[in-house]
Amino acid sequence: MSAQFDSADLSRIIEMAWEDRTPFEAIEALYGLQEKDVIRLMRRELKPSSFRLWRKRVTGRSTKHRQLRPEGVSRGYCPTQYKHR
Repeated sequence: MSAQFDSADLSRIIEMAWEDRTPFEAIEALYGLQEKDVIRLMRRELKPSSFRLWRKRVTGRSTKHRQLRPEGVSRGYCPTQYKHR
């Protein structure tokens, strides 16, 4: 992982990594970071306790890995999640 990200991109990558329904493949498509690179970035940017919580949360989670998702789920978030009020 040699790419340098500005603070807005770094913040968005971390946000996407924390989101339950955003697969690692979506982060790779947008930012070119494979899962191992996201893990490295999160280890570097988060406090150790936050990193451990995040790893525990995403390890084996079917929604974070496109291959583990049920057939027919093609979106990364609920359709109502980002609607403006």
